[in-house]
Amino acid sequence: MPSEESVVRRAIEADSQAFAQLYDEHFDKIYRYIYLKVGDRGEAEDLTQQVFLKALEAIGRYKWRSIPFSAWLFRIARNQVIDYLRKRTRQMTMVLDERIVSDGTDPVVVTERRLEVQELLANLEKLSPAQREVIYLRFIAELPIAEVAKTLGKSEGAVKALQYNAVVALRKIFFREENE
Repeated sequence: MPSEESVVRRAIEADSQAFAQLYDEHFDKIYRYIYLKVGDRGEAEDLTQQVFLKALEAIGRYKWRSIPFSAWLFRIARNQVIDYLRKRTRQMTMVLDERIVSDGTDPVVVTERRLEVQELLANLEKLSPAQREVIYLRFIAELPIAEVAKTLGKSEGAVKALQYNAVVALRKIFFREENE
């Protein structure tokens, strides 16, 4: 299996198979990240495609610096989401995808999971934007701390602190709600 660096180098040299490999390896994580940010499946699919189109257009300017390629993709995705949300004028409505919350069996379980996800998303909005971004990248996109740090342009220590503070804040929010 070729290293990511060699695949990226081939993609830079206009090897369409190499770019297709990068697309296949990263599409699902980029899509999940965008979907949870925008809340609409169709928009998330469109934005994810735009991320990869921008990446394809800019791949010739990409410089390998021992930073995972996914960090570069997530930076593009983050900018796409920011642009999309800026342009959007109406209130965002979260539409949950069955695949995210359902195991396809019991409707009661599906409903309970939807409510839990909605409660989690509502409570995430109570965090600072930086904390929320770290939570999305760490637990939704499943990126390691080093990649989150590179994506956000922060140190690993700053990301760890943001993650810790976000988790503590969420625990307090949930504990407070349980006791009310």
